[in-house]
Amino acid sequence: MSHVYDVPRISPHVAQSPTHPGPCPHPCPDLSPYALPAPPPVPPGVVDRLRAAGCVFAEDEARLILRTARTPEEVESMARRRVAGLPLEQVVGWAEFRGLRISLDPGVFVPRRRTEFLVSQAVAHATGRRSAAREGRAGAVVVDLCCGSGAVGAALVAALGPRTALYAADVDPAAVRCARRNVADIGGRVYEGDLFAALPAALRGRVDVLAANVPYVPSDAVGLLPSEARDHEPLVALDGGTDGLDVLRRVAAGAREWLAPGGCVLVETSERQAAQAALAFVRGGLTARLTTSEELDVTVVVGTAPAAPPGRVAPDSPAAPEGRTHGYAAPPPPAPGSKSSTK
Repeated sequence: MSHVYDVPRISPHVAQSPTHPGPCPHPCPDLSPYALPAPPPVPPGVVDRLRAAGCVFAEDEARLILRTARTPEEVESMARRRVAGLPLEQVVGWAEFRGLRISLDPGVFVPRRRTEFLVSQAVAHATGRRSAAREGRAGAVVVDLCCGSGAVGAALVAALGPRTALYAADVDPAAVRCARRNVADIGGRVYEGDLFAALPAALRGRVDVLAANVPYVPSDAVGLLPSEARDHEPLVALDGGTDGLDVLRRVAAGAREWLAPGGCVLVETSERQAAQAALAFVRGGLTARLTTSEELDVTVVVGTAPAAPPGRVAPDSPAAPEGRTHGYAAPPPPAPGSKSSTK
């Protein structure tokens, strides 16, 4: 559950993306300009109302509403809710994420495009490990923690293949219901509860990839978010505590006992918070590295469990693609009598 709000997050062309191949858990129509008939005429009144409400892409949004609604009454209802400030994805009932059509309910966190970078880093790690999953004897074990709609987990299964065993969890009951729909067709299991406490105990020491899209907005900055996020998404999906890292620290502290040797945990954060986030992973017994996408303005912290005795760097960690990457080590302990400092 990431906090940054990106618009627009639904493209007018939402067929499965050729850059992200893989089966879609929810079959969706090919909306490429070659597959669609001529777009329906957009009632000028709908466009005007959306534009007056501040929708920058008013004509595109109006066309999407028209293609989604089944009756004129639904068109009016959707337009009214959008004008009232609901996110477009909650209005039409789905969001595009990494080429997949993700079902979305009102009040459920909307997956952000920038979180696709976290997925790409997770896929690189899973496919780069010298593991049983790579050798074909079994699929990877993947956990989507703070799963929201289940978009991250669904995208990971689409990329890693149908033998992937997916487990997801969220503390928000509405998110759990939504995620169960989105991952049911790919065999995913979704649990309600607080972080690791929601997961089956049998997963301890078996997880290859743990993606945790934790909230990371500092509490005093939540009020500065756009109203679409602030007023229509759950606070638990946005508020990360005083410095935005409360939930991240809990994940970092507990991840190691759930990871398989050489397995990794990935979280999304801001560049300003990244050093402290990486330090939390190191304190949790993991090797940490930071990867930044300048295009998407997002940083992902990757913590890897040792494949060797504690204190040694895990040899299976692949180089991360598509981003600016550097490792992070815990600072040395302060000399006696000196003042300690943190980066």
